[in-house]
Order: sequence, then C-alpha cells, then structure tokens
Amino acid sequence: MQKTTTTLRFALLITLASGFLDSYTFLVRGGVFANVQTANVILMGIGLSDRHWAQALLHLWPVLAFLLGVILAVHIKSGRVDHLLAHPIRWTIGLQALVLAVVGFVPTSVSHTYVTVPIAFCTAMTITMFRTIGDLGYFAVATTGNLMHMVEYGYAASVDKRADAVSAFSTYARVAGTFAVGALVGAVATQLFDARAVWLAAGFLAVTLVFFVVDERRTAA
Repeated sequence: MQKTTTTLRFALLITLASGFLDSYTFLVRGGVFANVQTANVILMGIGLSDRHWAQALLHLWPVLAFLLGVILAVHIKSGRVDHLLAHPIRWTIGLQALVLAVVGFVPTSVSHTYVTVPIAFCTAMTITMFRTIGDLGYFAVATTGNLMHMVEYGYAASVDKRADAVSAFSTYARVAGTFAVGALVGAVATQLFDARAVWLAAGFLAVTLVFFVVDERRTAA
C-alpha cells in the first residue's frame, strides 16, 4: 500500500494550505511570502538597495527560519529521532497545524515577524519531508516547477503519444490547480476573517492526520 505522505490526496491538501498561506501572509502579515523564499530574497535585496533596513529585515528572518526548518526536517528524515518519538512525521504535521492555529490569535498590530518566522520554519519542514507523489517529484509551496512538469508531460502525452505521461500530466495539473485555488481561497478568507483566516489552513493540515489513522487501519485490516 502506498505511504500516506506520497498519496495525491495528501499532496493536494498540503499544497492547498501552502497556496492559502502565501495569500494570507502577503495580505495581512507585512507583505511577506512566508512560503516562497525566492520572493523574500528579492524583496530583501530591493529593501537593501533602497536603504530600507527594517523592511529588508522583515524578509531576512523568514529566510533564516526556513533554513533552520530544513535542517530539522533532514534530521527527522534521517531516522535519528525515531527512538525518541513515535510517528515523528505525524508529530511534524500536528506541530504545523498547531502553529497555524496559534497564529490565528495573534493580532495584526503585533510585529509580523512573530508570525512569518514560525510559518516559514514549518513550511521548510513540509517542502523537505514531502516531495513525492508516488514516483513523481513535486513542490507543495511553489507552483513553477509543477507547471513546468505539467507542460512536459502534456507534450509527451499529446505529441509523443506516451500513454504513461497522461497520468503524470493529470497529477501535476491537479497540484498546480490546487495551489491556485488555495491562493484564491486564502485571499477571500483573509479579506473576510482577517488574521483568523489562517485557521482554515490549520484545518487542511489537521485533515491529513486523519489520513494517517485511516490508512493505518486499512493496512491492519
């Protein structure tokens, strides 16, 4: 049976949450992309060039938090914490959902760094630990690579007539589309509920925890 973390349904949910979070943090958390660090590096460079030091720092802290998150995720994937913590991957997802739930209580009047830094840290763990759907690689927190693969497999299916490319094209199309839907839902929800909108993203991640339980019971049956 396919592992929960490599199923399409799991990938779509964390991708939905990722698209949501980019809209959310950009709209109400200081114009920072807590997920996409490329944008933060660019905006930091612009801030430095204009000598807007405070603005540049707003984009630096999420980048540093992202790097620390990658380090922790690599450590967890190495298996070095398995003897200390049962089901570390589930705890990782649970931690991310909890962080987002807490973020919803933080008013927008508070320094945005207190929100963007923990989100960037959790996002780094997501992108490091969950990168495959079956045999296909993908990125839950960005859509450029997924769109590129979608076009490549679409070409292979339609022009080269490769039957095996049809399924891959469909998978990447769903992932890319889900990211866009997440960004749209995030924008609308943020306009309606302001800081509390992030609770929806926490809910998306919480649902993935149910998948672990369901799949475990199916395996045991």
